[in-house]
Amino acid sequence: QVQLVESGGGLVQTGASLRLSCVSTGIGFSINAQGWYRQGPGKQRELVATINPDESTNYADSVEGRFTISRDVAKRTVYLQMNNLQPEDTAVYYCNLKRLNARPPTDYWGPGTQVTVSS
Repeated sequence: QVQLVESGGGLVQTGASLRLSCVSTGIGFSINAQGWYRQGPGKQRELVATINPDESTNYADSVEGRFTISRDVAKRTVYLQMNNLQPEDTAVYYCNLKRLNARPPTDYWGPGTQVTVSS
């Protein structure tokens, strides 16, 4: 059974930092892609950052230069370091694992962790 569990969310002030973590079990880790998505109040879920098996990364324009995605294969954990947080970063953040050898590629999701940035 595939399971993704996020941690590290919370309430912070503008300009603060947080690090989100997501542990994946029940599925191959290093051969698949991982990512972070978020859904703000009244908004659709949007991509924040992704990391591929070759360690290449991709970021949304809104977080480029402030957020960093990384992963520890031995710990089966993907991280999202968020610096200089702004009120518009307030959202539920979801961990994603994309199974690349499925046809079509299959997405797995964590339950989400709330990040709230106060002004």
